[in-house]
Amino acid sequence: MILVNTDYITGKELEMLGLVRGSTIQSKHIGKDIAQSFKTLVGGELKAYNEMMNEARALATKRMVEEAEALGADAVVNIRYASAAVMQGAAEVIAYGTAVKFK
Repeated sequence: MILVNTDYITGKELEMLGLVRGSTIQSKHIGKDIAQSFKTLVGGELKAYNEMMNEARALATKRMVEEAEALGADAVVNIRYASAAVMQGAAEVIAYGTAVKFK
Protein backbone atom coordinates (compact mmCIF):
# COMPACT_ATOMS: atom_id res chain seq x y z
CA MET A 1 0.00 0.00 0.00
CA ILE A 2 1.41 3.36 -1.04
CA LEU A 3 0.60 6.28 1.27
CA VAL A 4 1.24 9.85 0.13
CA ASN A 5 0.12 13.33 1.09
CA THR A 6 0.01 14.48 -2.55
CA ASP A 7 -3.00 14.08 -4.84
CA TYR A 8 -1.01 12.06 -7.39
CA ILE A 9 1.62 9.34 -7.66
CA THR A 10 4.22 10.01 -10.32
CA GLY A 11 3.90 7.65 -13.27
CA LYS A 12 0.56 6.19 -12.16
CA GLU A 13 -2.91 6.80 -13.53
CA LEU A 14 -5.38 6.65 -10.65
CA GLU A 15 -8.98 5.57 -10.33
CA MET A 16 -10.53 7.09 -7.20
CA LEU A 17 -12.43 4.68 -4.99
CA GLY A 18 -13.51 7.05 -2.23
CA LEU A 19 -12.71 8.59 1.11
CA VAL A 20 -11.13 6.35 3.74
CA ARG A 21 -10.43 7.18 7.35
CA GLY A 22 -9.23 5.76 10.60
CA SER A 23 -9.46 7.22 14.06
CA THR A 24 -8.71 6.55 17.69
CA ILE A 25 -9.06 8.24 21.05
CA GLN A 26 -6.20 7.63 23.45
CA SER A 27 -5.11 8.72 26.90
CA LYS A 28 -2.26 8.07 29.28
CA HIS A 29 -2.87 6.44 32.64
CA ILE A 30 -3.32 8.68 35.67
CA GLY A 31 0.26 8.24 36.92
CA LYS A 32 1.80 9.52 33.68
CA ASP A 33 -0.84 12.25 33.44
CA ILE A 34 0.12 13.55 36.89
CA ALA A 35 3.85 13.32 36.09
CA GLN A 36 3.35 15.27 32.88
CA SER A 37 1.36 17.98 34.67
CA PHE A 38 4.38 18.57 36.95
CA LYS A 39 6.61 18.78 33.87
CA THR A 40 4.58 21.77 32.67
CA LEU A 41 5.84 23.70 35.71
CA VAL A 42 9.47 23.51 34.57
CA GLY A 43 8.97 23.29 30.81
CA GLY A 44 10.33 20.91 28.23
CA GLU A 45 9.03 18.13 26.06
CA LEU A 46 6.12 16.11 27.42
CA LYS A 47 7.48 12.74 26.30
CA ALA A 48 4.57 10.64 27.54
CA TYR A 49 2.12 12.75 25.54
CA ASN A 50 4.42 12.69 22.53
CA GLU A 51 4.45 8.88 22.70
CA MET A 52 0.68 8.83 23.11
CA MET A 53 0.17 10.98 20.00
CA ASN A 54 2.65 8.91 17.94
CA GLU A 55 0.80 5.73 18.94
CA ALA A 56 -2.54 7.34 18.11
CA ARG A 57 -1.36 8.48 14.65
CA ALA A 58 0.02 5.00 13.92
CA LEU A 59 -3.23 3.32 14.93
CA ALA A 60 -5.38 5.81 12.98
CA THR A 61 -3.18 5.25 9.90
CA LYS A 62 -3.44 1.45 10.29
CA ARG A 63 -7.24 1.67 10.46
CA MET A 64 -7.33 3.94 7.40
CA VAL A 65 -5.17 1.46 5.45
CA GLU A 66 -7.44 -1.43 6.48
CA GLU A 67 -10.46 0.47 5.16
CA ALA A 68 -8.61 1.19 1.89
CA GLU A 69 -7.60 -2.48 1.53
CA ALA A 70 -11.24 -3.52 2.01
CA LEU A 71 -12.07 -1.36 -1.05
CA GLY A 72 -9.29 -3.03 -3.06
CA ALA A 73 -7.11 0.09 -3.12
CA ASP A 74 -3.49 0.13 -4.21
CA ALA A 75 -2.75 3.43 -2.48
CA VAL A 76 -4.15 6.28 -0.41
CA VAL A 77 -3.44 9.78 -1.68
CA ASN A 78 -3.89 13.23 -0.16
CA ILE A 79 -3.53 11.89 3.39
CA ARG A 80 -4.26 14.33 6.19
CA TYR A 81 -4.27 14.11 9.98
CA ALA A 82 -6.39 16.00 12.47
CA SER A 83 -6.49 15.88 16.24
CA ALA A 84 -8.64 17.29 18.98
CA ALA A 85 -8.63 17.19 22.75
CA VAL A 86 -11.54 15.13 24.02
CA MET A 87 -10.83 15.73 27.70
CA GLN A 88 -7.82 16.45 29.90
CA GLY A 89 -5.11 13.98 28.91
CA ALA A 90 -7.09 12.35 26.06
CA ALA A 91 -7.00 13.14 22.37
CA GLU A 92 -8.73 11.97 19.21
CA VAL A 93 -6.61 11.51 16.11
CA ILE A 94 -8.10 10.94 12.67
CA ALA A 95 -6.25 10.03 9.49
CA TYR A 96 -8.07 10.40 6.19
CA GLY A 97 -7.37 10.33 2.48
CA THR A 98 -8.61 9.14 -0.89
CA ALA A 99 -8.33 5.43 -1.70
CA VAL A 100 -7.19 4.83 -5.29
CA LYS A 101 -6.59 1.91 -7.60
CA PHE A 102 -3.95 1.94 -10.34
CA LYS A 103 -5.34 1.81 -13.90
